[in-house]
Amino acid sequence: MARSYQDVLAGARERIPEIQVSELAELLESEDAPLVIDVREQDEWDEGHIPDARHVPRGFLESRIAGIADELDAPIVINCAGGARSLLAGVSLDEMGFRNVKSLAGGFSRWKQDGHDYTVPSTLTPDQRARYSRHVRIPEVGEEGQLKLLDSKVLLIGAGGLGSPSAYYLAAAGVGTIGLVDDDVVDASNLQRQIIHSNDRVGALKAESARQTIEGLNPDVSVKVHPFRVDQTNVLELMNEYDLVVDGADNFPTRYLLNDAALMTRTPLVHASILRFEGHASVFHPYEGPCYRCLFPEPPPPDMAPACGEAGVLGVLCGVMGSIQANEAIKMLLGMGDTLAGRLLIYDALSMSFNELRIRRDPECPACSDGAKLEFRDYEAWCAGERGHAEAPVSA
Repeated sequence: MARSYQDVLAGARERIPEIQVSELAELLESEDAPLVIDVREQDEWDEGHIPDARHVPRGFLESRIAGIADELDAPIVINCAGGARSLLAGVSLDEMGFRNVKSLAGGFSRWKQDGHDYTVPSTLTPDQRARYSRHVRIPEVGEEGQLKLLDSKVLLIGAGGLGSPSAYYLAAAGVGTIGLVDDDVVDASNLQRQIIHSNDRVGALKAESARQTIEGLNPDVSVKVHPFRVDQTNVLELMNEYDLVVDGADNFPTRYLLNDAALMTRTPLVHASILRFEGHASVFHPYEGPCYRCLFPEPPPPDMAPACGEAGVLGVLCGVMGSIQANEAIKMLLGMGDTLAGRLLIYDALSMSFNELRIRRDPECPACSDGAKLEFRDYEAWCAGERGHAEAPVSA
């Protein structure tokens, strides 16, 4: 004879302890706050939820729990609307080995009835939920993370070999505001690697060409075109408008300018550079890790770092390194994962190998050390004359 729903629920109640709303409210104010998992459906969650709760619809709980709670002894409280679905969800987690699971008696309905604070979240529109569905399904991103991306602002220096794939993927990811700094025009020789442009835009301003492509890809993204070269007169104002900067510069004076300005404004800087078959990438987080000048205190002699116009560059290398930059930018915007801060990633396209070098803050760094006097300088003259022995590839 089949068991009724009431029989199943009664069995779950015997197996999974319940916690009262008042007790949970006290625990959430303490240092031993449990992880609260809300297993209601999306429309229920959108109407309000317990502050700091994690949303995992009941149908996805078993497949997503590993990305939320990786310790089997971690205290977990599951809530639903009235306390029934949470009991059944608790049984599933118990069967998976989680040993400290409780169900909220009365669920979110009782939480509201008892007068406790709750959060009514900003939500994605139905069209946005469809567009970003593969992001939303990732526990580490979810709808909250996607909303954060839509509220983010990223400045790209250059709409060329690195800026093209970076801008493309940041726009596809739903970064809400993208600034493009570039005063150059599209040339036929760019099209081998600068994928954001097209043959019919040869002669057009690169930043404007990139804007057209991005707007055609994602109407959620607002594109700001800055059709000029970044320099000492505008870099600080520019950086202060954005959350982070993606460096796709094609020359050393601009790289050193961006580094010093990032330190002055405390703006994270996502770096990459390319030459022939080799690419470098790192993240420079001001005063939390090394800066570009910790790695390269002085620019190299010109004959040791030719431009790609002279030495050439494999087109697809730009796609690899620009995508890495977009990946690092998204991680920083969402505050997840380990970035390349403190590491230099080196990619060799010929051998298809990645190597990594650890970078530490230089206590004598002329830019970010405790005693450094940080100020702008004549970067063009410095890079042309006072040359050191550092080596680095240059970007397309």
